Amino acid sequence: MERTFVLGVVLTVGGLVGYGVGVSTAYPGRELSLVGVMVGITITAVGLGGADA
Repeated sequence: MERTFVLGVVLTVGGLVGYGVGVSTAYPGRELSLVGVMVGITITAVGLGGADA
């Protein structure tokens, strides 16, 4: 797998875990988990799209 795709998946999963923890426990910076999910999905899509080019 390409590094871009793997990085996107890691960011997405990390953001989802952070969001899940943030639902039950308030902590500073928890809104950044949503940014991690959005950026992770975008980087994953770029990684998939660039595989053929």
